[in-house]
Amino acid sequence: MAVTIRDVARQAQVSVSTVSRALSAPGLVKDATRQRVLDVVAGLGYQPNRAARSLITGRTGNLAVVVPDLLNPFFPSVLRGVQTKAGEAGTSVFFCDSREDPETEAELVRTMASQVDGVVLCASLLSDETIIDLAAATPLVLINRIVPGVSSVLMDSANGMEQVVTHLESLGHRDYVYLGGPAAAWSNNRRMQGLNGRAQLLGSFDPNFDGGYTAAEQALSTGATAFIAYNDLIALGALAYLAEHDVKVPEQISVTGFDDILYATMCSPALTTVHMPTEAAGEVAVDLLATLLEGGQPEHRELPTTLVIRASTARAHSQS
Repeated sequence: MAVTIRDVARQAQVSVSTVSRALSAPGLVKDATRQRVLDVVAGLGYQPNRAARSLITGRTGNLAVVVPDLLNPFFPSVLRGVQTKAGEAGTSVFFCDSREDPETEAELVRTMASQVDGVVLCASLLSDETIIDLAAATPLVLINRIVPGVSSVLMDSANGMEQVVTHLESLGHRDYVYLGGPAAAWSNNRRMQGLNGRAQLLGSFDPNFDGGYTAAEQALSTGATAFIAYNDLIALGALAYLAEHDVKVPEQISVTGFDDILYATMCSPALTTVHMPTEAAGEVAVDLLATLLEGGQPEHRELPTTLVIRASTARAHSQS
């Protein structure tokens, strides 16, 4: 027969409610008592009934993560960080894809709010006002977005872009063009802040391979000696276009990406890019959510980014 919470309480010589608190709110139980309960739990192989525990604690033991595009290789490592940290606390994670649609994103958060204890929202496309309303309805943590009064973890894109520009200028580049991402993307605006007006801004492109291919076709006519891409996927598309048109990288044009996804090391030439601490951001987001669930105030954390220099950048050569 299955081991019950009463079996644990009987052998640990405590009440059923003490067993429940030891497992769900350990801070409310003396260390010695909690350890005795845990020893009995391990010895009997007891598996808490999640539904029953939720009736006692008011918690579901679940959290949700909403991303704009699960096909974008930037997000799996964020999800891995969330799942790793949540798993340490015995929490299950639901993953949702908004398909880069703000209305779908908001509806997913509202739908999940009754099924989870909190939501992690990645690279949100929602307005500040909508995010504030959602945060009032359910504990909410943002990744790569800042909204006053809402917990968030930010990877410092602005500084990362400053590092890119400094690197290119050290190689003698003075004429470079930015292959921009979606105009509505908050991270695109942060990266433009890092450029600080030092690059020619070229359009607003889909943040994928096809967007980069189109962007490179337009950028090639500018005479720039370097292309700075909004993300690695756009950079990969640009590399493909340049290769197909016999433009050598980096001998004729240098190309940089942003995010340091896996494919950045697998393309030819390997891509100079900015490493984003995505997995760490996912872990921090869970910590911030735990703080909210414990009655704490919203917090903001910022994680540093690092330029990774590879083979796609070299000294500038005239395009005339």
